[in-house]
Amino acid sequence: MGTFHQDKGELHGITVVVDTHGEETWVGRCDTVLAEGVVLLDGAVHKEGDNDRGKQQWLERAAKFGVWKTFDRVLVPAQQVTSVRRLAEL
Repeated sequence: MGTFHQDKGELHGITVVVDTHGEETWVGRCDTVLAEGVVLLDGAVHKEGDNDRGKQQWLERAAKFGVWKTFDRVLVPAQQVTSVRRLAEL
């Protein structure tokens, strides 16, 4: 039958971490990586100092338990993105 959404890229459907130049770190299911940025579904964003957790602590918890969804869909602008990696790589 084949794979659907072949044009969406290798990270389509994978939970990823999007690091940015600022204090925000995003975790969500990757929909697409476009010239405009990274489209994430069903995820959350962490800002340094949120909930008295540093970025690394938040990511470790996200890798272990998942994230509490705070958005349905978001575009993280390309000019803010420093890296996109699989959450499972942590």
